[in-house]
Amino acid sequence: MWSSRLAFILAASGSAVGLGNIWKFPYITGENGGGAFVIVYLLCIALIGIPIMIAEVMIGRRGERSPINTMRMLAQRDGLSQRWSWIGWTGIVCSFLILSFYSVIGGWALSYTGHAVSGVFSGASADDIGAMFGGLLSDPWTLLLWHSVFMVLVIVIVAGGIRSGMEKAINILMPLLFLLLLVMVGYALNSGEFMQGFNFLFQPDFSKLSTEGVLTALGHAFFTLSLGMGVMMAYGSYLPKKVSIVKTAVTVSIVDTAVALLAGLAIFPLVFANGLEAGAGPGLIFQTLPLAFGQMTGGVLFGSLFFALLVVAAVTSAISLLEPVVEWLEEQKGISRLSGALIGGISIWLLGMMTILSFNEWANFFPLEFIPAFEGKTVFDLLDYVTANLLMPLGGLFIAIFAGWFMSKQAVKNQLGLGEGAAYQSFMFVLKFITPIAVATVFIYNLS
Repeated sequence: MWSSRLAFILAASGSAVGLGNIWKFPYITGENGGGAFVIVYLLCIALIGIPIMIAEVMIGRRGERSPINTMRMLAQRDGLSQRWSWIGWTGIVCSFLILSFYSVIGGWALSYTGHAVSGVFSGASADDIGAMFGGLLSDPWTLLLWHSVFMVLVIVIVAGGIRSGMEKAINILMPLLFLLLLVMVGYALNSGEFMQGFNFLFQPDFSKLSTEGVLTALGHAFFTLSLGMGVMMAYGSYLPKKVSIVKTAVTVSIVDTAVALLAGLAIFPLVFANGLEAGAGPGLIFQTLPLAFGQMTGGVLFGSLFFALLVVAAVTSAISLLEPVVEWLEEQKGISRLSGALIGGISIWLLGMMTILSFNEWANFFPLEFIPAFEGKTVFDLLDYVTANLLMPLGGLFIAIFAGWFMSKQAVKNQLGLGEGAAYQSFMFVLKFITPIAVATVFIYNLS
């Protein structure tokens, strides 16, 4: 078990707070017009993210096992089909696949931390920064080195167990993450363009928000809280009975959202102060910001702090992605946690090599070209597409359906501790109707 409610909040927040908050949220906000997108995103967190997180943690705590065995046992206990165990399988496969390419991107952050510390960005032009990033992606051996370092770090932490490994690491890494983020926001406050960045994030202009932007907000609300990939079910299995699931899930969601907004407040003032483009897309972190750090006073220090922050966020998420795999290996194969972490971690590391090659040697290799939806997609593109657009939404959708429509009503009431009042009725209405419809909408849109 986690030693306390705070330990679980830090762990779950660490899982939720990752590259999605500090890398993806700022650039998709920039691409979709800023403030209006943020408002829709916050609504999506409330109507999709929090209900599914509550349901997933609730299922995990009731089952007290890995996601697969939890779903199998609960289905049996409630007289339901064993096919519900596929929710657990979907989650574990999803976390396995995501970590295989997430580790490669975490390796980018490690590499860029080294660049920032050594002052490589100082005085560099846009072409220099672009060439640096292109050079990293084109060199499979350098990518393999950083991918390996990142995975070793994750394996060591997870192998240490819940309290001795993961909890101890998170108790250090999460406060460090918040400290680094606040330092970066403090610097941005003095950049001269803080109010422009603030207004960009919080002044809504709905004329800039498209239907695609709304659906992007829906999808990201889902992704950022680590839902539908077995993580919250696995973490919930270690949650003590006396801890309130509802309060804890709401707290985790607030922390995750606060980090995303703080990341925006740290990044956009620097972007505007240096005359750069807020909607620069995925290259915002690895191409646009290094240019800003290279031009600003104290750029070496703050560039180093920023990429260290990115590494910490990536590690706290990565350990949560490995945990469902290790928990299942421990239960199913009867092996030690160390063996489970090594088997799971090395398998993921091997699969990660395919992502590495898709940026260089296999850049023109499109394995499923004959399927229209997968046309022109490299191995990395396929892994990203299948997990984000298929497995995660499907997992979340069926978690909401299982908890809302099929799980024992008395068990739900006992786990939530909300009684029969308005809070319980409101939650069940959202979980049964609003959340599944919203997730299904995203899923169908992504397939179109």
